[in-house]
Amino acid sequence: MALSHLQAVADEGPQGGRVLSHREIFWAKFTRHKAATISLVFIVLLYVLVLIAEFVSPYDPFQRHSGYLLAPPTGIHFVDTEGNFHLRPFVYGLSNELNRQTFQREYVVDTSQRYELSLFVTGTPYRLLGFIPADIHLFGVSEGGKIFLAGTDSLGRDLFTRMLAGARTSLFVGLLGLAIGFGLGLFFGGISGYFGGGIDNFVQRLTEFLQSLPTLPLWMALAALVPSDWSPTQVYFGISTVLAVVGWTTLARVVRGKLLSLREEDYVMAAKVSGVSEARIITSHLLPGFMSYLIVHLTLAVPQMILGEVALSFLGLGLRPPAVSLGTLLIDSQNIQTVTLSPWLLVPGGLVILIVIAFSFLGDGLRDALDPYRS
Repeated sequence: MALSHLQAVADEGPQGGRVLSHREIFWAKFTRHKAATISLVFIVLLYVLVLIAEFVSPYDPFQRHSGYLLAPPTGIHFVDTEGNFHLRPFVYGLSNELNRQTFQREYVVDTSQRYELSLFVTGTPYRLLGFIPADIHLFGVSEGGKIFLAGTDSLGRDLFTRMLAGARTSLFVGLLGLAIGFGLGLFFGGISGYFGGGIDNFVQRLTEFLQSLPTLPLWMALAALVPSDWSPTQVYFGISTVLAVVGWTTLARVVRGKLLSLREEDYVMAAKVSGVSEARIITSHLLPGFMSYLIVHLTLAVPQMILGEVALSFLGLGLRPPAVSLGTLLIDSQNIQTVTLSPWLLVPGGLVILIVIAFSFLGDGLRDALDPYRS
C-alpha cells in the first residue's frame, strides 16, 4: 500500500497533475510553433510523394507528347461553358493554332472536347519503389485527352511528373551529402576537441583553409573532377561527395568547442579511470551532451545541400540530362525569351524555395523545442 501510494505521488505534479515526460514536453513546445508544424507536415508529405512518384504522376518523366511542346498548365473544371455543374471534374482539349497578329503558334482551349478526370487509371508501366511492377496511376483523363498540371517543357514532357522525379533526386542527394558531411564533421570535430595539441592545430588549419575558399568556385572545381562519361548514378554519388567535402567544417568547429568544455567534466574523468576507450567516451558520453544542437544542425543543413545540387546542376556541372533533378529542370529557364513565353518553366524554382523555407522553419521549431531555457 505504501509503495503504491508513493508511486502515485511520484506520478503527480506539484498541483496534482501528471508530470510530463521529456518527449511530451518537446512535442508540446514544438507544436506551438505553427510554421514549424506545417513545415514538418509538408516535408513528410513531399518525401512520401517523391517515393511513390511513378504512382502519383500521370506519365513517365521521359515520355514526350509531340503535339504539346511548351503547352500551358491544364485547367480542371467542374462547370462547363453552358453553366452546367458536373460531379466529376474534367479538362478541355487543347488545339495549337497560329496567331495571325503575332504569327506565333499558341494553344487555345477547345471547349468542344471534354475529358473526364478519373482516379486509379491504367497507364504507362513502371516499378514502384524500384522493384514493384505496376501500371496504375493516381489520376488521369479519358482516352484522347491530356492533363498537364504544370504544363510541358520544350520537348513535350509533363513538367509535374518531372518535378516529382527531380525532387526525389534533389532531396535524397541532400540526405546522402548531409550524412557524409555529418560524419566528417563529428569525426574531425571530435578528435580535435578531445585530443587537442597537434591534432587540434592540424584540423583547425584545415577547416580554416576550406572555409576561406569561395563556395561556388570550390564547388565548380570539385564538380569538374567528376568524369563526363559517368552514369547518372555515379554522378549522383559524386555530387553528394562534393557537397559533403565542403559542408562539414562548420559542424566540426562547433563540435570541437563543445568537447573542449565537456572533456574535463567529472563523468568524463570517471569514464577514463574506469578504462573506457577514447572512442566510446566521445560517442557515448560527450556527443549526446549536445545532441539537440546536432539535430537542429541537420535540419538546417539539408536545404544547403539541396541548393548546392540545384546550383551545380543549373550551371551544368552537376547532374546532367537525361538525369532529372530540380537543377536540371531549371536549365530551360536560362533562356529569358523562353521563360517570358512559358513562365510555368519556373515552377521547379518555386518548389525549391518552398523546400528551403520549410526546412528553415522546421529547424527554428526544433531549436525552440529543444531549448531548456525556453518555456
